[in-house]
Amino acid sequence: MNMQDAAERADAMLDATLRAIVPEVQWDHDTWTSGSCTVTRRRTVTTIISEERRGNFLGVIERFWKKSGYEITSVNPSKDMPGIFARTSDHFQLTVEVGYKGQAFFDVVTPCVGKSDVAEPASRPNGPAHPPGHIPTPNVRSDFWSATTPAPSASG
Repeated sequence: MNMQDAAERADAMLDATLRAIVPEVQWDHDTWTSGSCTVTRRRTVTTIISEERRGNFLGVIERFWKKSGYEITSVNPSKDMPGIFARTSDHFQLTVEVGYKGQAFFDVVTPCVGKSDVAEPASRPNGPAHPPGHIPTPNVRSDFWSATTPAPSASG
């Protein structure tokens, strides 16, 4: 596997994770980096995730990652800036963290692989494309994710 292959795998993991979030959240690509043998891909959510719905949001992601066979390596239970950290069996590292104003940030860091050029991500954001590093704080309202009441309990 070279750096481009690893970047494509990281993008696929991010795409699948974001598709697993129902109802959908709006996201954009954020700055990505490549080192001497690794690549970091990033996505930033522009949907407002209210404090009351952050637990639900992170729960969806944690369940999806476990279902995908990823090992949850750590959970930050912070009320203000919670996060989940995971690893795949082939050593890709995934992170979701909730930051300022409830903005969710996703990162995937690849393992060290063969050196190669790395292209921009091929997937299209499901909202406005902002210049990398210039994504606004959350500004998209969701009837579900932005609600300020706790989500109803799931039965079953």
